[in-house]
Amino acid sequence: MFGRLDNKVAIVTGGGRGIGAGISRVFAQAGAKVMVATRTASYGEEAVGEITAAGGEAQLMTVDIGSIDAIEQLVTHTLSVWGGIDIMCHNAASFLGGPVDDYSEADLETVMAVNLKACFRLTKAVLPSMRERGGGRLLFTSSVTGPRVAMPGTSYYAASKGGIEALTRMLAVTLGPDAITVNAISPGYFATETNAAMYADDDLQRKLKARTSLGRWGQPHEVAGMAVFLASDEASYVTGQVLVIDGGCVSHF
Repeated sequence: MFGRLDNKVAIVTGGGRGIGAGISRVFAQAGAKVMVATRTASYGEEAVGEITAAGGEAQLMTVDIGSIDAIEQLVTHTLSVWGGIDIMCHNAASFLGGPVDDYSEADLETVMAVNLKACFRLTKAVLPSMRERGGGRLLFTSSVTGPRVAMPGTSYYAASKGGIEALTRMLAVTLGPDAITVNAISPGYFATETNAAMYADDDLQRKLKARTSLGRWGQPHEVAGMAVFLASDEASYVTGQVLVIDGGCVSHF
C-alpha cells in the first residue's frame, strides 16, 4: 500500500504540537513506531495519547534538542526501546524575532543550536543504526522564511533555515551510497500554536491569506502527508530536495 511505514522506527523532534504533532500522528497511522521528542512534556503527552488511543505505537521523550547530551540520550533511548532507527525527522525550531541589533549572542546560539546544529548532531547520532539497517530517511523542516522570502525581524531564524537547505543537499550527496535519503520540507503560513497570535489577528490574517494562491492558511496534516511520502519506500529515489508547501505564497512575493 502506498506510503506505508510498517515496522519503521521514527524520531520526530518538536513532535508534541503543531506541524511536528501532525507528522507524529500520520507516521503512526502509516504504521511507524514513533518517538515523540519535545521540550514540553504536556505537549508530548497529548500527542502520544492521541496516537495510542487511535491504535498507534508511540513513546515520549522530553528533551532540549539544542543540547548535544540530550540528542545522544534521545537516540540511545530510541535504540533501547525499538532496536533501530529508520527515520529521523528534525522539526523542532526556535524562533526569535526583532531587530538584529537587539539580538544577543545567547539568542544566536539558541536559534542555531536548535534549528541548524541539531541537524548535524542528530544525523551523526542516527547514522550507525541506519547503515546497519541498510538505509534510512533524514527529513528536516525548513521554512519559506529566509531561503525564499525575506521578512523583517527574522535574521537569525532565516539564516538557520537557509543553512538547513544547504545541508540537505550536501548530506544527500554524502549519504547516497548508504541508501540514506535526505530531504527538507519548507512550509509557508500554517495554523499552529506557535502562530496563534498571528492567526488571532483578523487584519493580519486577511493580509497573509491574500498572499497565498489558495487564500487560506495550511493545516499541520498537509505537511504530514508529504513527510510520510518522503519517509516511505515510494520516495527511495528522492533525495537532496526541498519541497515547498505554502499554498502558493512564494508566488505572491
